[in-house]
Amino acid sequence: MSAPSLSLATYADLARLAEDSRAEVVAGRVVALTSPLPRHAKVQGALGRLIGGPFDDDDGFGGPGGWWVFPGVDVELGPHDIVRPDLAGWRRERLPNPGKLRPIRVVPDWVCEVTSPSTMGRDRVYKRHLYARHGVAHYWLVDPEARILEALALQAGGWVEVGAYDENDGACVAPFEAVELPMARLFLPVDPSDELPTTGA
Repeated sequence: MSAPSLSLATYADLARLAEDSRAEVVAGRVVALTSPLPRHAKVQGALGRLIGGPFDDDDGFGGPGGWWVFPGVDVELGPHDIVRPDLAGWRRERLPNPGKLRPIRVVPDWVCEVTSPSTMGRDRVYKRHLYARHGVAHYWLVDPEARILEALALQAGGWVEVGAYDENDGACVAPFEAVELPMARLFLPVDPSDELPTTGA
């Protein structure tokens, strides 16, 4: 007798969770998201200001504008892949009226994931392939522990590295190259307790 097949999760499974639940559907499985550490939240908030400020908030008020930039919204890329990127951006002409959409079914033009030990593999492997497969044009990965931003651009269905930047850099990074991003402002001050002790020769 064969084992019963497991049904793949969809957005309906997320909708049945408590209102304040944080979860995604990844490859048909509901995956709970842990609350972010402060160093993760710092990156998310800083990018929300430094990118969302000029490109979203200042649209029509002197900034480059032209974008919606949202933290933590549900994005349905397929019936069994409903992700909640740390930050996602859409050019406004592609998403003219986002206010009541949940999930958003328009593929983002830009996604940024802030990695953590619990999400590193998923962000760097599964989501990397998922975003490429669905045509996300730009993918940023920020590692708050290593204090590095890695920027990728989609070309011919595959990722090409635009650049990798550490906290000493100020960089104009596609698709937001109209504004220089001061990398040091993404991260909390260095915690001395995180530094490895030096050893003698």
